[in-house]
Amino acid sequence: MRALSLPQKLYHILRIASVMCYIGHGVFGIIAKEIWCNYFGVFGIGEKLSYQLMPYVGIADILLGLILLFYPVRAAAGWLVFWGLFTALLRPLSGEPFAEFIERAGNYGAPFVLLMLTGFKNLTTADWLKRIDAPANINAQTHKQVIIALKCFGFLLLLGHGWLNVIEKQGLLNQYKSLGFTNPVLIAHIIGTFELIAAFSLLFKPIRPLILFLFIWKMATELFYPAWGIFEWIERGGSYGVLLALWYATMPKDMLQQSEPKLLGY
Repeated sequence: MRALSLPQKLYHILRIASVMCYIGHGVFGIIAKEIWCNYFGVFGIGEKLSYQLMPYVGIADILLGLILLFYPVRAAAGWLVFWGLFTALLRPLSGEPFAEFIERAGNYGAPFVLLMLTGFKNLTTADWLKRIDAPANINAQTHKQVIIALKCFGFLLLLGHGWLNVIEKQGLLNQYKSLGFTNPVLIAHIIGTFELIAAFSLLFKPIRPLILFLFIWKMATELFYPAWGIFEWIERGGSYGVLLALWYATMPKDMLQQSEPKLLGY
């Protein structure tokens, strides 16, 4: 079986990450996550109607996720860029810290870079409804743009999570307590400081071993939510996808030339 090219690897990573965002978010709509009432409340929707609307939102998310999984079209990825931005923005609009918005950069970042890979310039309405397959190759300019975008989204999601630790988000403190830490505030400050430093390192000097470590770090630390942990983990698929895609995208040129001599115009 022929090995996948770099663009094909990036395509599949980002597509699956986007599917995870849709599915995880959709499940929370079906089970009617209580905090969603705050987000409906931004538009003046009361608690009773909010609970009635949540399952419909959840079903729509899951259906779009399945479309992106089995018959990926640009419209499904494009909607997630908007939807990810919109739902993340509802958090600060409902009174939560602004860090909650940027911490979810993977939710809208993964589908955005997926569109970059498959092309989203000068498209007709029909193009948005066509299936998008993995590109066999990309040019050097697109490759560079993809790396820049992935670095920016990775920076934001780490910055946001680090920020939430530094300001002692109660949900994170509860996680650390459940793991047996007797001083969860100190742990939050240590983790927050590490993630803030890592965020800037990722933006200005994305060393591949660090990127891989951060990918594993996010995969592991997102498992510790006390309620509905597996679905919380799934919903954050964009975070893992952005970091893993960046790790692949920053492969040195000599390695690319050895494995894919016709790729990227090198």
